[in-house]
Amino acid sequence: MTAPVGTAPNFNRLAAPYRWMEYLSFGPALERCRFHFLSRLAHCRSGLVLGDGDGRFTARLLAAYPDLRVHAIDGSPAMLAALRRRVAAADATHRLTTETTDLRLWSAPSAPPNPSLPFTPDCIATHFFLDCLTTLEVARLARSLSALAAPGCLWVVSEFAIPARGWMRPLAAALVAALYRAFGWLTGLQPQQLPDHPTALAASGWHCIQRHRHLGGLLVSELWQLR
Repeated sequence: MTAPVGTAPNFNRLAAPYRWMEYLSFGPALERCRFHFLSRLAHCRSGLVLGDGDGRFTARLLAAYPDLRVHAIDGSPAMLAALRRRVAAADATHRLTTETTDLRLWSAPSAPPNPSLPFTPDCIATHFFLDCLTTLEVARLARSLSALAAPGCLWVVSEFAIPARGWMRPLAAALVAALYRAFGWLTGLQPQQLPDHPTALAASGWHCIQRHRHLGGLLVSELWQLR
């Protein structure tokens, strides 16, 4: 059963101020969260990056590993343009292909969009993107990625979270609710609560092999592996 899909959110207007909005609200915490498992991808050669926003992770990934190729997908043309500019500054454009599409509807292609890029990723990255989806949409995406990815593929996830208990739980719940209201107003984002992405990924054959919490559990960096 698939939930009905409404109008896609529009992140184009946020492409230019996105980085500064992030720093003003959370300082460097989101960047630390994104890059926490970067060193675990040193052996990878083919990467798939979904919803990377202005491309800071993609640019850092390509700069760190000169043998890696990346296919980046985003629903916002403006965000992808910002990503390409960052990658160009890192002199890695020749190792990047991009695709503009609504990732709620995306499914694994039967052939690579660029014949020079083997479209069997051995690493996947989603940073503060799964929270733009419902649990059903995350589950659909995870199933598609399971069918596409190489055996043992690593999936790096950065997300907001609400701790199960402790002093941070009410504050995290209030912050997450405020973020959803703000992004709903700015972009038309429809989901208004965090998806249960751990259950969705686990049901599609992914196993969480490492998790690190930041800011008292408000942010999590996770490393998943395809069984």
